[in-house]
Amino acid sequence: MNDVGDLTVEGDIGVLTLNSPPVNALSAPVREAIHEGIKQAIADDKVKAIVLICDGRTFIAGADITEFGKAPSGPSLFDAQDMIENAPKPVIAAIHGTALGGGLEVALTCHYRVAVPSAKCGLPEVNLGLLPGAGGTQRLPRIVGAQKALEMMTAGTHVGAKQCLEMGLVDELVEEGKLREGAIAFAKKVLAENRPLVKIREQNDKVEADRGHPEIFENFRKANARKFRGFLAPEYNIQCIEAAVNLPFEEGIKVEQKLFRELVTGTQSAAQRHVFFAERQVWKIPDVPKDTPIIPVESVGIIGAGTMGGGIAMNFLNSGIPVTIVETKQEALDRGVATIRKNYENSAKKGRFSMEEVEKRMGLLTPTLKMEDLGTADLIIEAVFENMDVKKDVFGKLDKIAKNGAILATNTSALNIDEIATAVKRPEAVIGLHFFSPANVMKLLEVVRADKTSKSVIATSMQVAKKIGKVAALVGVCPGFVGNRLLAQRQREAQKLIMEGAMPWDVDRVLYDFGLPMGPFAMSDLAGLDIGWNKEKSKGETLRDRLCEMDRRGQKTGAGYYDYDEERNATPSPVVEKMILDYAAEKGINRRQISDDEILERCIYPMINEGAKILEEGKAIRASDIDIVWIYGYGFPRYRGGPMFYGDTVGLDKVLGKMKEFQSQMGDDFKPSALLEKLVAEGKGFKDL
Repeated sequence: MNDVGDLTVEGDIGVLTLNSPPVNALSAPVREAIHEGIKQAIADDKVKAIVLICDGRTFIAGADITEFGKAPSGPSLFDAQDMIENAPKPVIAAIHGTALGGGLEVALTCHYRVAVPSAKCGLPEVNLGLLPGAGGTQRLPRIVGAQKALEMMTAGTHVGAKQCLEMGLVDELVEEGKLREGAIAFAKKVLAENRPLVKIREQNDKVEADRGHPEIFENFRKANARKFRGFLAPEYNIQCIEAAVNLPFEEGIKVEQKLFRELVTGTQSAAQRHVFFAERQVWKIPDVPKDTPIIPVESVGIIGAGTMGGGIAMNFLNSGIPVTIVETKQEALDRGVATIRKNYENSAKKGRFSMEEVEKRMGLLTPTLKMEDLGTADLIIEAVFENMDVKKDVFGKLDKIAKNGAILATNTSALNIDEIATAVKRPEAVIGLHFFSPANVMKLLEVVRADKTSKSVIATSMQVAKKIGKVAALVGVCPGFVGNRLLAQRQREAQKLIMEGAMPWDVDRVLYDFGLPMGPFAMSDLAGLDIGWNKEKSKGETLRDRLCEMDRRGQKTGAGYYDYDEERNATPSPVVEKMILDYAAEKGINRRQISDDEILERCIYPMINEGAKILEEGKAIRASDIDIVWIYGYGFPRYRGGPMFYGDTVGLDKVLGKMKEFQSQMGDDFKPSALLEKLVAEGKGFKDL
């Protein structure tokens, strides 16, 4: 056996311990250790039962993703599982930490499973665009039934040990911190009671009870249609569970293998695995060393109690960090605090937490009209009106109030933070923390480093983001930063397309079918067309001006680009169609048929090109950081991996070709970036940077 596995014998119990830090992933050496260790224990006459246990902080936490796509070496996972399942002596899995994916599939081939109360089990492959490919889809339903298996596998959730015991997934809970002793005691009990060698593959009661009830699957698909839209993996997981219910084990395994191969070689799983690694990369900042001093953030000040300010405050209150929130008028302050309370009470009504928890969080909030009350805050975030003069005025005042060492952050979504920083005598303390709306829900935080921001302030901001449960991407100062700078490309083309021949609902349909939560016009209606629109200055120069002047300001007025009923269901508007045709005629635009392909290419390819410019200018660290911004901030479909990964999937030569074609027809809005040209010339992709 190799140095990853260790077999010791205690009385008549063989204990096979795996030790492959950090998470005992099923790499070739771990598979070999299982295979050889069990084989040795079977050959040893002194050993009557075998305990499989792991050192470190967890049981086997899944496959070794780095091995995907490489030539297999050593015993396969199936070889290791067969060795366990067909052992003539009882094999008991002893679980602590997490038994996930392949780890749980190994445990499911053991004859029994014990766990400490803090342990968790799950088959989270769906999150990587996969399904459990080592018998998990066939064994799990045989223990827990189709309904539970559907829930666990399509959500990829980690289920606590107590619940696993209730489901029969675990046979016994043993005392916390005494897993080894507990597992050995359980093994002795199995021997003393002469318990059978339970092979889950032969347990058919649960699946037979579900057979002949196709409505289990129909209802589940219907209930989750919105959540699963566009994703292949949830549907393939469901098909495998259907196979477990309707076919013999061996036939079901063939279905699992066929569908697993389709997923593992397909672009969706490649995209979701890319996102998995990108999410880990995004925290790594090459020029900010690990040992950079962190500023303790034990209290936060927020200026502005509007939608953004209130939402930002909730992130900190949820994490137990006290917040002082400032407004200029009592009425605005009261309204902001009332909204925070209402949000919490709604969550409590839905059973997410108790009313005591509501009071606990509200108790951490101090509303005030005096900016001077921010004098002791460690971090102050400004969330006032998006206007440079207003922001500089606020920062000028803050400079006199804030204590030394406090971080001064702005929530601007596009303004020049270097200019904002000129309002203070300590520009090194200034950083952008761009929260996305609604700030208490959206996972993304764009952390914007200005020219003079100190490394300590950057490192602290990233750590704070993690503490409040955000995914943070560090970006540089430029108009719109990363997220809105790409968005501007799409919005410009969407507006041009509806003048040239498409209708808003055509553009929205194409982008919705591509996998985005909604198209640009539906999005505008939801946000309100009058954001940034000024009634006094409006002269009907743009289509939006005309819509707002007609009081078609989006969902809130029952009409925008679309007409809305009482339930806010949208229908294409004949009024808007006529307005667009009239407007185009006025401007002398000859409308034409526009294909779905052109809509998609014109909305997405300029975004990819803009991403390349951002990388060229060093305003994002990695292409994958841009993908993270768009997945978490704008709902770009995970199964497409983000705009930059999607560019690589399509082929950058194809993207460049289209950009040049559009440039020759429509001008320099489509001018290709130098980096895009260079990568294509070298036959490379963004992944090679």
